[in-house]
Amino acid sequence: MRAMLAGDFDEYNRLVEELDRTGGWGTDYPLLIAAAFFEGVNRRFGKGYTRADVIQFVATARERFDQSGSEIDPSAAERLVLSALEPVSVADLDDETVVNTEGVLLGELITVQRLDAATLDKFMADVRKTADELVSSK
Repeated sequence: MRAMLAGDFDEYNRLVEELDRTGGWGTDYPLLIAAAFFEGVNRRFGKGYTRADVIQFVATARERFDQSGSEIDPSAAERLVLSALEPVSVADLDDETVVNTEGVLLGELITVQRLDAATLDKFMADVRKTADELVSSK
C-alpha cells in the first residue's frame, strides 16, 4: 500500500503480482485499506465538512480515476466517505465494492497531498494503529 500511496506504481505493480502469485492477499489487505481510508477521510474532511464537500470530492475522484464512468458508484462512494465521518450504514454494499471504492478514493485522498516520505511513514504508522484497533474490536 505504501508504494501505491507514494506513487511508486512500478513497485506497487511488482508487489501486486507477487501477492497474486503467492496468494498472499489474505484478509489483512482489505483491513489495511479500510484503516487507511478511515485515516485519510478524517484527515481530509475532519469535522468541518458538508455533504456538498463529500459530493465534490467523489466527483473529482471519479473524474481522475474512473474514465469510463462505470467503475465507481457515486452513491456508494459518498456513503463510504460519510460512514468514516458519521453514522451512515453501508451494510448493503458487498465487500468487493467497498474495498475497490475505498482503494480508488484513497488514491485521491493521499496522492493529491504529495506527502513527503516522513509524512507518509507517519500516515502508515497511524493506519497500522487503526487496523490493530479494528482487529481488537472484533
